[in-house]
Amino acid sequence: MISDDLITMALGMPGARESAHFGKRDFRVGEKVFMTLPEPGRAVLKFTRDQQSLALETDPGLCAPVPGGWGQKGWTSLYFDDADGERVRALIGTAWRNVAPKKLAAASLH
Repeated sequence: MISDDLITMALGMPGARESAHFGKRDFRVGEKVFMTLPEPGRAVLKFTRDQQSLALETDPGLCAPVPGGWGQKGWTSLYFDDADGERVRALIGTAWRNVAPKKLAAASLH
């Protein structure tokens, strides 16, 4: 999988737009970031701590906590080079739902 695939997935989420965060590409709903692309082959997703724990358990090697305080808050690295596209899409969707307004998130389920 390449970065362009992730970008297409992220921008395909309702209300998503591209911006920049600390000089790196990011993807948001409104002003809330759900994914960043800090370096080639790695995305960072906004998860809850429970979601992060589940991702680490079900996708070892694919997901890892971001080092430091951000990782303790649930921010999770996604190493996508060899990842399954559908799994990556599901993980991006989880991050998106964490920041999307409730009405928008509910409407996207239908």
